[in-house]
Amino acid sequence: MNRALAVARMQLLNKWIYLGIPAIILVTSTVISIAILAMIPSDGEGTRMAFSGQSVMWYFLAIGVQALTYTFPFSQALSVSRRSFYIGTLGLFALASLALGVLYWVLGLVEDATNGWGVGGNIFALPWIAESAWYTQILLYFALSMLLFMFGFWFATVYKRWRATGLVAALVGFALLLLGSVAAVSFTDSWAEVGAWFVQLTPLALAGWLLLAGVVLAAGSYGTLRRATP
Repeated sequence: MNRALAVARMQLLNKWIYLGIPAIILVTSTVISIAILAMIPSDGEGTRMAFSGQSVMWYFLAIGVQALTYTFPFSQALSVSRRSFYIGTLGLFALASLALGVLYWVLGLVEDATNGWGVGGNIFALPWIAESAWYTQILLYFALSMLLFMFGFWFATVYKRWRATGLVAALVGFALLLLGSVAAVSFTDSWAEVGAWFVQLTPLALAGWLLLAGVVLAAGSYGTLRRATP
């Protein structure tokens, strides 16, 4: 456990990557969205949404890559076990994802209290999500952030294990899997059923599916990391 905590502190040595850039992305995307919404005429009816507020979560994909490529070789030089590196890294970003989820929920409350930042916009309090309980909103943001982080982390472990050939193979395999899923739905003429399933999906159910996908990626990344070379 001490080694895992040391890995977490090691990850935070470069505060610019893990704290500075996310803060800049959050502030600038929010300010730009508010400015754009303020310039667009509104008749006071309907919902005006800007999805740029979620840009920090997408940055977690890049952080997942950097968390391995920047720190893993250094940790191995210090004789840190792969298990400690894995636990420390994922523990840190689980806390970061939880903090981000709480922050998004709080910003959603501020948004509601200020009539959409004074311009009648929805950046954080998106209707479908904001209608659910507070813990569901936080869980959904947490699940999406962790899933994106695990995507980046797993692809980085694949590169460390099999280099460029393995990474290309993984990307092609992932693309073929998506293409095969689309083809299967098309050939069985099941788009109506798929659409109905998505329509009936609740934020809590979506969070559950995202968490399940994150667990699968976490297991795969650990199995790959055990044989990865710095």
